[in-house]
Formats: sequence, structure tokens, C-alpha cells
Amino acid sequence: MTVTAEELIVLVDDDGTAIGTMPKPLVHHGETPLHRAFSAYLFDDAGRLLVTRRATSKQTFPGMWTNTVCGHPGPGEGDAAAIARRADFELGLRVGELREALPGYRYRAEFRGVVENEVCPVYLGRFTGTPAPDPTEVGDWELLDWAAFRRRQEAEGDEAWSPWCREQARLIEAAGLVPHS
Repeated sequence: MTVTAEELIVLVDDDGTAIGTMPKPLVHHGETPLHRAFSAYLFDDAGRLLVTRRATSKQTFPGMWTNTVCGHPGPGEGDAAAIARRADFELGLRVGELREALPGYRYRAEFRGVVENEVCPVYLGRFTGTPAPDPTEVGDWELLDWAAFRRRQEAEGDEAWSPWCREQARLIEAAGLVPHS
């Protein structure tokens, strides 16, 4: 499936219930409405996490390192299908063994006047294939074991890593969900 400028974002109420849609280009700004999203942490067969650096041309949090793939499910689209769609589009990868890690995750973050305001379940899973990034989405990528990933986050700080990735990583650890190879 090709992602177009007409991609619709699902708006939600405080309970996470869909209340409408809005074209993606109109969603992220200084007063971003609450909407549905997902974050996925995908690992290779050796148990290494694929982290990505957001393209510098991205509207939200450009150039920051983050988890493997983030995005928005479309109207009527399940999270697993949306994760598979975005992983294929952004990185040319297949996804498997998805499991929900943080089903109730919600956050609000601001960077350079653009706000993220999302109900954003977090998933862990596996990927197959070799990353072939779409340069409009992903500027760089690395494979790291979990400990190295966390050390880098701590060493490089708030300006290098997306705020949701830093917070989600701590919550994944606190829940005892750190994957092992």
C-alpha cells in the first residue's frame, strides 16, 4: 500500500474511542488533537533492536533517533496491519511475532512548536529482511542489543532521542518485557 498525502489520522477522545478523522498534514501543529498511533520495537533473529533516525525533513521530531517504526493506523485498520504497512513502506521489512507491550501508553510531547498528542500502544516483535530505508522517512538505522540501546539513550540525551522512545524504553524495562535473543 502506498502512503499518500490523503492519509487519514483517527482522532480519539480521552478514552481512546474514535471520534472522527483528519488528513495527516493537518494534524501535527501547536494544538494537535488527541489521535491514535502506535510504536513498534522490532528485533532481528539475534535479538538486536533496530533503531532508526528520523529523516531531517520530517515535520515531527526531525533527525532524532527513535524506535524501529512509529505511525498511525488508518480508519478501521488494526495496529498489526498498520505496523506491517509502515515497516514495509519506511524500511522494506516484514514483521512477525508482534505482541502488545504497553497497551495503554499515551503521551504528549512538543518540539520546535509541533506537538505530538497520542494514544499510542507499544508493540514488540521481530523483523525479517535487510533495512532499505525510504529517505523521506528514515535518515539512518542501527542494530543494537538492548543494553547498548539504553546506554546510548542515556549518554546522548534528550535532543538525540525522541521523547516517546526514551519513556517507552523505561516502561518496557519496568514491566520486565526486555526481549532476550
